[in-house]
Amino acid sequence: MNDIEVDILLVEDSQNDIDLTLHTLRQEKLANHIFVVRDGEEALDFLFCSGRYADRNSERMPRLVLLDLKLPKVDGMEVLRQLRANPHTNLLPVVIMTSSKEERDVANSYHLGVNSYIQKPMDFEQFRQTVKTIGMYWLLINQPALNGVTKKPAEQAKP
Repeated sequence: MNDIEVDILLVEDSQNDIDLTLHTLRQEKLANHIFVVRDGEEALDFLFCSGRYADRNSERMPRLVLLDLKLPKVDGMEVLRQLRANPHTNLLPVVIMTSSKEERDVANSYHLGVNSYIQKPMDFEQFRQTVKTIGMYWLLINQPALNGVTKKPAEQAKP
């Protein structure tokens, strides 16, 4: 079984945004294990251990998914919809980080259960600061549900 350790799954097709996000998170020492996928189909394969990730250990889920909306193959809204519909991923923290400021996208994202919706700043320093803040909150401040993200409290108490 492939035991990929992932703190953050970055689902992004823009190489510039990938580079800046990775640089910022590493510079701030916020994520040692970042895995990048470039389209929605690959994100779903990774998270549901299918396709080329079929041998990935399904117990090793990321602590955070950073998800763009405008993706090739399967868009970010559909990725979010499938994550929330599946009992193994429905509580996985998902932050949409996108260039869209369409009110419809914001409303649909929250309706589908996104944890946070952030419009990507166009300014380099603001983008860097936003990524740093996201990393600080989700990896250091937020209390994650580790190993059994989807288990109900009664299930967690069972031996």
